[in-house]
Amino acid sequence: MTLQADLPSMRQLRYFVALADSGQYRRAAEKIGISQPSLSLQISALEEVLRLRLVERRRGGIILTPGGREVLRHAREILSRTEDMTSLARSLQSGMLGTLRLGSTPTIGPYMLPGVVKYLHEAHPDLKLAARDGPPRDVVEDLLAGRHDVIVTQLPLAAADLSVRRLYREPLLLAVAADHPLAAKAKLDHADLSGVDLLALDPSFALHGQVAALCRDTGARMRGEYEGTSLDALRQMVAMNMGATLLPALYARSELSHSDGDVVVVPFRAGLYRTVGAAWRRSLGRPRLIEQFLAAADHVVASAYKGRVLQDRGAG
Repeated sequence: MTLQADLPSMRQLRYFVALADSGQYRRAAEKIGISQPSLSLQISALEEVLRLRLVERRRGGIILTPGGREVLRHAREILSRTEDMTSLARSLQSGMLGTLRLGSTPTIGPYMLPGVVKYLHEAHPDLKLAARDGPPRDVVEDLLAGRHDVIVTQLPLAAADLSVRRLYREPLLLAVAADHPLAAKAKLDHADLSGVDLLALDPSFALHGQVAALCRDTGARMRGEYEGTSLDALRQMVAMNMGATLLPALYARSELSHSDGDVVVVPFRAGLYRTVGAAWRRSLGRPRLIEQFLAAADHVVASAYKGRVLQDRGAG
């Protein structure tokens, strides 16, 4: 006999509860909308599966056996929990409830996600967000391994198994010490960087490649012996006049507005940007939880940052 045959069905449990509540086969059958013989067959099948007599037929109806009373209690609990699970599934499908596991790189998450988390909490208080930062390569690997549901990282992202959605373009600013010759410039031209020492994060970060490209294009010098492990480390090295670096606009807005003015950021006249996007496993499709996150990110970019710090995803 298979395992399935040894277990009562949900239909049998529902019919048994209806019979117990009605006290009569006829009334229970009418309530359920089936014939009385069909109900009798289902109750007999349940007794056979459980190897336990559940009801006693009397002239005025039925009474439950002691075993039947115990089974009824469990049947009610099982049906109630099943209804709860079904309700939960509907809420999860709607995107109004659940936990979204989010990964981000440390050059993006701490400066972009607080606004998104705040908006999600206000709009969908039952939706929980479990966020964790990590190096870009680790974040992508964790996404593919199922440890994250969605990640926010710098684009482009080369992974055939991922769906990618661009979120925004973020200006990159040149950060220099307050007494650096370029600190007084309103805007920079590429020619201004000729011979300037530039600092970068380690090569696992996409920003490293952008600093290297800027060196090639302008004649600046990459100081490879000083690779920062974080944007804060780069800022501290810049403050000590060890070189200049590129800082994302959201970082500058968050961290430099409260600093003592030892580091100054200057924009590029022609504009220098990085593109930030969200990615999730293609096999997931596009579930409602991810839709809610993308909508929140769009809202925050459009209402809080657009026109002042960032360009939205539709820009250039």
